[in-house]
Amino acid sequence: MNCGITGFFLRKAILLKIFDDEEYEKNETFQIHLDEPLIVRRGSGRRESEAQQEEEHLSEMAKPRLGDIKTLCVHIQESYEFKNVVDKLLKKANVSLVVGTSSWREQFIEAITVSAGDEDDEEDEKLPSCMDYVMHFLTLFWKVIFACVPPTDYLGGWACFTVSIIMIGVLTLFIQDLATEFGCTVGLKNSITAISVVALGTSVPDTFASKVAAVNDRYADSSIGNVTGSNAVNVFLGIGLAWTIAAIYHAVQGNSFEVDPGSLALSVTVFCIEAVLCCTVIVVRRKFGGELGGPFKLRIVTVVFFVFLWLFYIIMSALVAYCVIPSI
Repeated sequence: MNCGITGFFLRKAILLKIFDDEEYEKNETFQIHLDEPLIVRRGSGRRESEAQQEEEHLSEMAKPRLGDIKTLCVHIQESYEFKNVVDKLLKKANVSLVVGTSSWREQFIEAITVSAGDEDDEEDEKLPSCMDYVMHFLTLFWKVIFACVPPTDYLGGWACFTVSIIMIGVLTLFIQDLATEFGCTVGLKNSITAISVVALGTSVPDTFASKVAAVNDRYADSSIGNVTGSNAVNVFLGIGLAWTIAAIYHAVQGNSFEVDPGSLALSVTVFCIEAVLCCTVIVVRRKFGGELGGPFKLRIVTVVFFVFLWLFYIIMSALVAYCVIPSI
């Protein structure tokens, strides 16, 4: 009489390794497809006996069969509560990372909610001050407008990036038109309006971005790199792209594309000289501890000097534009 042991498995676990795609959004969806089960034979190469053949025949008949459902769709949903906790920890630790949002609902709630600004290290939340309420109602319109930007979770952040670029372009167009109307009302020439009102309006966001980069980063590379990168985009892309389109248009129309330089020669000369002076100041400041920060008196002197250079540039350009002094 032959004796044997039969094992029954009602449930088996399938172990899967999930690779980190290094994206801010952690929702993952994949499928598991099951094929017909196979019996793994571990033979020694010798001829099987009749008992072994009978055992294999019974195993073949008793092996599991696939049912109607062969494909399983697995969706791993991230914990938004845990993500919010991590985002708050990153903000408190002053980590130089961009913290995004996961839904439009979250963005609109943040837009219409009065916040107390930067949170302290205390566990209790700080109550909004009077200035927080004033700034909230002054900026409520813009908060609601920019809350319409898609969250960073959508399409890996590309939707947010694309719509943000479009929003910046629309705002720049409004700033240019409003500045032109303002200059026409008060009697400013377009060249002076461009280097004062328009330039100031478009550079304020860069100023705050450089300030945040200077506070959060250990080195000054991000802060100064933001300024140089912004100017590089304005010069190479802003002027170059517009100039190329205009040149192609006039070439197709059979006209010559000419632009009156006006007082551009003196403005560019003064700008280049002041740029060299700014770079010299940054290099000299390395002896006092770094390009940014340093002793309080040194910071005040640097700020006053840079503001003086900006005012001097505006005044010289205005004097040339109104023919008070001759151009180069």
